[in-house]
Order: sequence, then C-alpha cells, then structure tokens
Amino acid sequence: MDTIEDKELKQVGLELMFMTPEKCQREEGISAVELSKSLNLPLETVKKKLKILLDKEIIRVYGINPKLWKFDEYKFQKMDEDDEVYRLLCNFDDVDFDRYFSYN
Repeated sequence: MDTIEDKELKQVGLELMFMTPEKCQREEGISAVELSKSLNLPLETVKKKLKILLDKEIIRVYGINPKLWKFDEYKFQKMDEDDEVYRLLCNFDDVDFDRYFSYN
C-alpha cells in the first residue's frame, strides 16, 4: 500500500483531526458509519483506513457497539516526522479548510 497517495486515508485522518465536539453526536467520538456518510465513502473503506490510523496509534477507539473513533493529538505530535502517514496528514496542499472550519 502506498499511503503517500492514499486520498481516502487522508480524508479519514483529516476529518478526525479536525473533528470538533459540535460535529459529534457523542463526546467519545464518531462512529465509522457516521464518518462514512460524512465523507461519502464506502463503510468498508472507512473501516480499513481507521485500522491503519489505529495501528499508528494516532486515533483511539471507545466502546464496542458502535465503536467510536477519536483523534489523539498528543500521540500525533509524538509521531516520527518521517512516517509516511504523518507526512500525508501534514500535507495541506490540496486541503479545503472550509470543510472543517467556519469563518464567521
């Protein structure tokens, strides 16, 4: 797998990174189904990308049914800067920040 060009992984990672409490129904995070609908991606794709991020220890999972996913800012900041997932999530060249923030 080449994560350098993994657009879905980047979408899932950035969505979790910029997830605010106002965007979640629950304080613990967002479910894979909600994330799938929000990103307009197939649920299985979202689950695979969540597994990659979980293996990198930059997201946490809460509960069993449904599992709720939340970004771990502390662990992300501690990541090796040479890690391909870290570089992918830090490359903002093609990111539309209007999706994550409202500038009122």
